[in-house]
Amino acid sequence: MRASHFAHTRANTRAYTRGFTLIELIIGIVVFSIIMLVIIGVIGPQSRLSIEPIWQIRASELAQSLLTEINSKSFDEQSDRTGGTTRCNEVQSCTASGSLGPDSGESRDSFDDIDDYHGLDQTGANILNVQGQAMLNNGESLYSGFTAQVSVYYDGNEDGINDDDADQNGALDTGTLVGNVKRITITVITPGGEPLTFASYRWNF
Repeated sequence: MRASHFAHTRANTRAYTRGFTLIELIIGIVVFSIIMLVIIGVIGPQSRLSIEPIWQIRASELAQSLLTEINSKSFDEQSDRTGGTTRCNEVQSCTASGSLGPDSGESRDSFDDIDDYHGLDQTGANILNVQGQAMLNNGESLYSGFTAQVSVYYDGNEDGINDDDADQNGALDTGTLVGNVKRITITVITPGGEPLTFASYRWNF
């Protein structure tokens, strides 16, 4: 009776101390991998969605900063800057549509009219403030991964369509068009690749 009890106890001990087989380990790893893929698939898009509002807020702040800077300048290179008693197109024509953009020898710190900003394209650490300084947060660029692009063109109808694209007959313009309304369009592309467009109008005064 005692020998039988001893044999039964040894059998139970072997059953409790038996490890996993190779097949069980492989199956466990596969199941764990599948579970992790499902979790990552669910959490990944959610984390992306949580950061996008922050990107959009930063894009809006950047665009507003640029619009404020640009609108502080004169309407045109030919505008009267000694009191504004005479507008361009009254005595001297405003800048022709084909010549919008920085004037010869100008850089951002010397821009003096709004269409000087036409073609401005900055990315990441190259996105600077009006003083030409990088905008930093804890030593890193506040707009890392962002792109800011500016276009300025005549839009007399205020319909968002560049007047220089076609004349009233539908023919392509020759770049000689002048007007009294310019549209300032700023496109900010977030690190996620989402383009956000901001615009304002400036009248000749």
